[in-house]
Amino acid sequence: MTWHGEELDIDAYLARLGHTAGTKPDLDTLRALHRAHVAAIPFENLEMMLGRPVPLDLAALQDKMVRRRRGGYCYEQNLLFAAALERIGFDVTGLGARVRAGASSTRAVTHMLLAVRVDGEAWQCDVGFGGDGLLEPFPLREGAEARQGEWRFRLHGERDGVLVLRTWRPDGWSDLYAYTLEPRLPVDYVVMNHYTSTHPKSSFIRRPVVQRAASETRRRLVGDQLTVTRADGSVSERAVPVSELPDVLVREFGVELDSADIAGLIRTHYAGA
Repeated sequence: MTWHGEELDIDAYLARLGHTAGTKPDLDTLRALHRAHVAAIPFENLEMMLGRPVPLDLAALQDKMVRRRRGGYCYEQNLLFAAALERIGFDVTGLGARVRAGASSTRAVTHMLLAVRVDGEAWQCDVGFGGDGLLEPFPLREGAEARQGEWRFRLHGERDGVLVLRTWRPDGWSDLYAYTLEPRLPVDYVVMNHYTSTHPKSSFIRRPVVQRAASETRRRLVGDQLTVTRADGSVSERAVPVSELPDVLVREFGVELDSADIAGLIRTHYAGA
């Protein structure tokens, strides 16, 4: 099996998501699991901030995100999701994207997403893009547009088969990332992960990033700045004092670190804050 779904403790994964309904390879199950995963497992890069590697084998992913109830970033989250979908019986293909959000130049292909076929139709699935990400599967069809909670998304087509996922903001459509339908295998993400988690130019090794998407809000902790964005464009932002960091991680994102990790994070990234 491509995504090692046979190695997944599916019952523990479903319990982590709080999913108590049945599972079968249909659209209702795909939609329910996507929403539950995004709600339960936050985006975070804290292992890198603590100077640790980011292993992508399924045993490590289960230990971190299921047993220890931590979050992860795109490769971790979507590889775990792919294993679960494969175990249930879905047809899953890995894809790679160039992130455009906040970019002033063309970036490398460093983001992972999935294409899932259900009853002959392809759906874009992505539980690992963080605050701006999809809440549920999106039709993998040029020109498709849908509302998910208070957020609107559109899939725009460019030449050479490039598809661009966009989200609506008060000033218009904004690109999130661009991708093609070239299939990617787990080993491809190992290479991407090595660059993203170790290269000096990678944005993910510069400062802590924790994010969570929800139906009405997008929450981000970047460095010591906590930002809550709503669909009408209103934004609330405040600095998080070191003394509040453990509580904010738990309350806003569901991330609970032990005392040693909190101390290490403060020592290396919040000293003097």
